[in-house]
Amino acid sequence: MDSPKVIVDNRERNLEIIEGLENNGMALSFAQLPVGDYILSDRICVERKTSSDLEGSVMSGRLFEQLDRLRSSFEKPMLVIEGNGFRLGSSVILGTALKIYIEYGIPILWSESAMETADILSAISKREQEHKSHEPRMQGLKKAYTEDQWQLLILSSIPGVGTKLAKNLLEHFKSIKNIVMADTEELTKIEKIGKKKAQRIYEILNSEYKQ
Repeated sequence: MDSPKVIVDNRERNLEIIEGLENNGMALSFAQLPVGDYILSDRICVERKTSSDLEGSVMSGRLFEQLDRLRSSFEKPMLVIEGNGFRLGSSVILGTALKIYIEYGIPILWSESAMETADILSAISKREQEHKSHEPRMQGLKKAYTEDQWQLLILSSIPGVGTKLAKNLLEHFKSIKNIVMADTEELTKIEKIGKKKAQRIYEILNSEYKQ
């Protein structure tokens, strides 16, 4: 049997996981993945989040957007949560986990460390690729974003904005150009944007880039 293959997102190169996968006999390739962090077969893609990543994406509202794209692209999406240093209350974490499974149908695997994550990914790859028909490949991924989706993605990447607020901004101002041109007073007319958040959005969109 050939070495099981794993396609790794080239923006998510955790060296411990890479080393662990290689030590477990995985044949790695790297690509910029539209969704997820590790493609383990033609039907399984894994999104990996550390405990702090998870909390950040929950608070920004990006988590469920990511998971929605993941399940739209792969038959069997999975989420690996690594670490247990949560700052949010246990009820929030439990509620999030239940929502992920019940509403999105995505199973969660819990990992204590990067090395354990590598072992989990390796075990799934070996099991899936017992038959060559399930080798990982890039085909079948979600189509390219529309202009509207790109606009939402760009705005929701601003700290404290998230998908819902980005949508409200676009519905009000109609374009990113108009948002950039808006002053802080105009930005505060959007629900849930106070003076402090408006100032932060304005600064990010208008400050001069300094390398």
